[in-house]
Amino acid sequence: MPKRTRFTIWRPLATLAVAALMAAFLTPVAAQAAPRESRPVYSYAHAVREAVWVDTGLDGDGDGRTDRVAADIVRPAEPARQGRKVPVIMDASPYYSCCGRGNESQKKTYDASGHVVRMPLFYDNYFVPRGYAFVGVDLAGTNRSDGCVDVGGRSDIGSAKAVIDWLNGRAKGYTSRTGTTTVKATWTNGKTGMIGKSWDGTIANGVAATGVKGLKTIVPISAISSWYDYYFAKGAPLYDSGPDWLSDAVESADARAHCAAVQKKLVDGAPRTGDWTGLWTERDYVRNASKVKASVFLVHGMQDLNVRTKHFGQWWDALARHGVERKIWLSQTGHVDPFDYRRGAWVDTLHRWFDHELLGYANGIDREPMADIERHPDQWVTSTVWPPRDTQGTTLRPATGSRAGVGTLGLRRGQGTETFTDNPALSETDWAGRIGTATPEKAGFLTEPLTRDLRLSGSSKVTVTATPTTSTAHLSAVLVDLGPGTIRDYADDGEGITTLTDRTCWGASTAGDSACFKSTKARTKAVDYTVFSRGWADLGNYADTGKGVPLTPGKAYTITLDLAATDHVVPKGHRLALIVAGTDKNLIDPPSTTPTLTVDLARTSARLPLVGGPAAFTRATSGTTSTTPAATSLEGVRSPRTIQRLPGS
Repeated sequence: MPKRTRFTIWRPLATLAVAALMAAFLTPVAAQAAPRESRPVYSYAHAVREAVWVDTGLDGDGDGRTDRVAADIVRPAEPARQGRKVPVIMDASPYYSCCGRGNESQKKTYDASGHVVRMPLFYDNYFVPRGYAFVGVDLAGTNRSDGCVDVGGRSDIGSAKAVIDWLNGRAKGYTSRTGTTTVKATWTNGKTGMIGKSWDGTIANGVAATGVKGLKTIVPISAISSWYDYYFAKGAPLYDSGPDWLSDAVESADARAHCAAVQKKLVDGAPRTGDWTGLWTERDYVRNASKVKASVFLVHGMQDLNVRTKHFGQWWDALARHGVERKIWLSQTGHVDPFDYRRGAWVDTLHRWFDHELLGYANGIDREPMADIERHPDQWVTSTVWPPRDTQGTTLRPATGSRAGVGTLGLRRGQGTETFTDNPALSETDWAGRIGTATPEKAGFLTEPLTRDLRLSGSSKVTVTATPTTSTAHLSAVLVDLGPGTIRDYADDGEGITTLTDRTCWGASTAGDSACFKSTKARTKAVDYTVFSRGWADLGNYADTGKGVPLTPGKAYTITLDLAATDHVVPKGHRLALIVAGTDKNLIDPPSTTPTLTVDLARTSARLPLVGGPAAFTRATSGTTSTTPAATSLEGVRSPRTIQRLPGS
């Protein structure tokens, strides 16, 4: 079967041509009558609230019957009475009963009949009066659903996909968890948009990667694209637990009593060695990006150290290769929902996005810039496309400087070596704070002060050739903007926001479900440097990213570290710095030894996505005078917390 052609513009050219021809024959009044925005014309107070249990066709808990997942529905009553069908906005989550959603950790509440009274977040309050249905799905093994939580695997993804199948008449739904009375979704046109933060957004990614019919768009916020990359970075562990911990944290009491076998599979399939297994293959959505038919509006905090930004970078690049329609927002925050850092603009943009994608309104959002980027706290810029078209992978090379441990960074290949000793008690903030000082635990390389702004947009890679003195070794690579600035304090508990006491309202309220939420403001910090991208690896994974082996002391090994995707401008007068070091203390399970590593500078390099490419770097560094930075400690954000959190917390 020939490969289907996908246009990188929003709609097929033939469709646009027909639309233009139609417009030419319409009267001015008729042409202006086409809707551009859904309006709150339906009653939220009298909306239909119902629960449906959808048969997933899976038997995750092994009880001999297929699992049913609960879908709580809030939809306007008027369209069905008028014979009109509505699209669906869906958030499939494991958090509706255990942990809550949003900045205020809201949970679902129910009336005596088991119908949802409060749906977390503003989606139902705002969109139901505008002619959408909202569906909140309890993932298998959580809240009121059967089955087991398998953390991004067949059960997680299948339980959400089954609801889309039901909405399109391809799966059975029941009026109760165990009864035989079936119910059909006669009120919907089957067009569904999925949304959600963190684990919820991860499910949206995974469902889109199945290519399910009826899913028209997804809005993944701070979402995982490959579960291996949540737990490991080329063999280096990022957390001290595996997916079994997450499963246990969100499962219902009933699921815990029946899902021991699934828990064991999660433990056995995710070895702490960091080796790749079939469990990770099943949970790698990037490999199935070619199946994605839905458009994608991706949102991520560039300082998210929970779901690190490698996730959006590799997902975005894969979607681009397959011509998927895309839009992106990148903030300076950590793991934060845009409702809590850019509320008014977010609600307006999301409204127009869903109107365009699910109602087909020609509101112009498809002709707006692809990317919104927070350059400074509450100061946003746009890019027509992202990364910009003139972005080029540019190889920068470290070289020795005037003293050991403080080298240079430029286009020319360096010679010689730099040596450092792993110190697992230190982190990226310790290394960056002493970037101009010759310290034994890192090797730092800096440009001269820039004469022009230099923008990096996309994902970076750092290739290191190092000789260890022991059989195990971890590596870290960090990119630093060395110079004063004011940034969001992403290492604070609010990860860049402060929650206030006053509230703003977004949609209609009922006695049991308020549309009013606590306001927030940016929490900022004045700094002397900004770490804006980082990556890690176990040097034992040098030959196979999916399997580590013991090293031979005294032998040189080469490995490439994948750094977090970002969009950052190093301003004129600042320096761009690369740090190569050992174990970041924020990584769990440091090696049992603390090796000394000798870095071969001639075989070490950084491949950076520079807007304007090598020519831009040359312009930004031309006319500079070689100087040695002052050997003083600098101040940045404090070291981020090291404990594992739930992806959605």
